[in-house]
Amino acid sequence: MAKSTVFWTDMRCKIGESLLIKLERLITKAGIDTIDFNTKYVAIKIHFGEPGNMAFLRPNWARVVVDHVKARGGMPFLTDCNTLYVGQRNQALNHMQAAFENGYTPFSTGCHNIIADGLKGTDDIEVPVPGGEYCTTARIGRAIMDADVVLSLNHFKGHENASFGGAIKNVGMGSGSRAGKMIMHNEGKPHVQPDLCKGCTSCEKFCAHGAISFDAHKKASIDTAKCAGCGRCLGVCNFNAIENWTGGSFDILNAKMAEYTKAVLAGRPNFHISIINQVSPYCDCHGESDAPIVPDIGIFASFDPVALDKACLDAVNAAPSIQTSVLGEREVRFHDHFRNVHPATDGNSQITHGVKIGLGIAEYELKRV
Repeated sequence: MAKSTVFWTDMRCKIGESLLIKLERLITKAGIDTIDFNTKYVAIKIHFGEPGNMAFLRPNWARVVVDHVKARGGMPFLTDCNTLYVGQRNQALNHMQAAFENGYTPFSTGCHNIIADGLKGTDDIEVPVPGGEYCTTARIGRAIMDADVVLSLNHFKGHENASFGGAIKNVGMGSGSRAGKMIMHNEGKPHVQPDLCKGCTSCEKFCAHGAISFDAHKKASIDTAKCAGCGRCLGVCNFNAIENWTGGSFDILNAKMAEYTKAVLAGRPNFHISIINQVSPYCDCHGESDAPIVPDIGIFASFDPVALDKACLDAVNAAPSIQTSVLGEREVRFHDHFRNVHPATDGNSQITHGVKIGLGIAEYELKRV
């Protein structure tokens, strides 16, 4: 079987050369110009970052991609869908405000932001999933499906449910409407280990579904009938008191994300960019960002989101851990930095299922630019 090609460049810059120049050179070498952008609507799928988080991708990166598309006659827009959990991105007005707070304005990026699933997260379209095993259809934000071309610009980092977040998570989970996110999350139901719970109530504050309550001893419990399985409580607990019922449900979540990615990309030109810097252990959905777990590595690009995620995962695992991070505090149980941070997860299930359904291939040839 032929290998997919993944292009990459490191984070080193000579005097007179910036990372933004290197990004432009990388995407050009990787073949982005084989896509016909002329008069096409181009959805650039991105994560605007939760206000308070300092690890999200800065708008400067997006400006490079936007200018590249516009120079070739395209009509780009930056886009994301609303979230399930309590925060500043769970409906479009707050979501736009969050994007502006983090610097994503038309003046900084050169294009407009569109929240793809509308004001309340209900503006979606049911899309077939070619070869889907868990989902035969997917609920995708309408504006993303209205685009002619899909580009993804990803911050490669850790995630408490998916193990890591890269191209598959950015496109699959990120393009799902609120209903779509519920469908992807509904296999997993977290529970509380009472002996570890400190009664701080952080989990309750971040639960959008009223599923968490406290007993007379200030120990939390989760009503699984109300729980959407979004995993937000896992991320905000500082005491590791909340865990998933089974690791297998995370694998199903990852498989569904791959299937949603297939639904979004099927039949349309697409291209993917991942930036491995400030590799925080948790998603940029958090209103905070813990110290990076590995040093900055580089910028990667490919037409194959599966090969891209595999190349990025391999690059992170080949990097030394930062001992002053949460990774340095964890027991080394796996040859996988993200699994050592989140032992109940295995991000490889994103990749293996992506291969299974024909989203891409895991074997890749790495070309340095």
